[in-house]
Amino acid sequence: MTELTLSQRTQLLPRRHPRAFLLLAAVAWWALYKSLNSVSEALVAALPVERGSRLGGALQFFLYDTPKVLLLLTAVVFVMGMVNSYFTPERTRALLAGRAEGMANVMAAGLGIVTPFCSCSAVPLFIGFVQAGVPLGVTFSFLISAPMVNEVALALLFGMFGWKIALLYMGLGLTVAIVAGWVIGRLRMESYLEDWVRDMPKVAAAGGENGLTLPERIESGFASVREIVGKVWPYILVGIAIGGAIHGWVPQDFMASIMGKDAWWSVPLAVLLGVPMYTNAAGVIPIVQALLAKGAALGTVLAFMMSVIALSLPEMIILRKVLKIPLIVTFAGVVAMGILIVGFLFNAVL
Repeated sequence: MTELTLSQRTQLLPRRHPRAFLLLAAVAWWALYKSLNSVSEALVAALPVERGSRLGGALQFFLYDTPKVLLLLTAVVFVMGMVNSYFTPERTRALLAGRAEGMANVMAAGLGIVTPFCSCSAVPLFIGFVQAGVPLGVTFSFLISAPMVNEVALALLFGMFGWKIALLYMGLGLTVAIVAGWVIGRLRMESYLEDWVRDMPKVAAAGGENGLTLPERIESGFASVREIVGKVWPYILVGIAIGGAIHGWVPQDFMASIMGKDAWWSVPLAVLLGVPMYTNAAGVIPIVQALLAKGAALGTVLAFMMSVIALSLPEMIILRKVLKIPLIVTFAGVVAMGILIVGFLFNAVL
């Protein structure tokens, strides 16, 4: 019998001993995560840069936050890839089809957290939901929640700001998704779907348990890491580089004057600035972290983050293939109103 090499044994471990693999992977991840601060300090100390200078501060921010965000993202995407193997698009449609509005909006927004769909998936998902008979308002609750309150955003917020901010963001995002979807449903705007979408034949939604084994779900986690982390890492580098520049060079008084609590216009301005941008939670959260550290108000940066993720101009262009302009304007207006309320409310009470 041919003796297996160490590399081959490592590759076979998830299939032959999946539980042992998960335990070893968790231990290795934790050891790497705990070493980040000392490693980044040592790297900056080895460079010909004053640690207390602006450049030194920016480099420390970049060298610590880049591997930190990538490690957090990899772990969460892997775990959620395994969880998502229970929630295929077909099963998600089957769970929502035929349900009345109200509770269905709550359910749709909740499913948005555990389903791996971004704004680029909007059109095929929208068509599938319409064909399965999911009410329009319920479909919008899902489409708002899935990109805005996803596992990436929650994991990065938890890692960078703690559980209170992560739970706060999740609660606010779900509230915006549920209320905005319910309002759109009450407006009865089905006639503003494109004609070819309304004329599509209805299909029965079916989605039972897919019967995957634990090794197959681990492979699903790896596939999610390859797809999502492989796609968003350039956004992360750009976002952390911008955050490092803000951390090192932007004066705290300047940021507090334009994004602080006293600048009432900062919330609508943050929403207006966020809409044309196209990034995801992984790219924008490092910028949010630097803005908060420089004196920006929490409500203002939350409004900026939500508008970047949930109201991007590219998503509107994609949705134009299936929605007429009045429905797109209504969708953007209702969601923007919810985000503005969130921003003003938190600037007032925190």
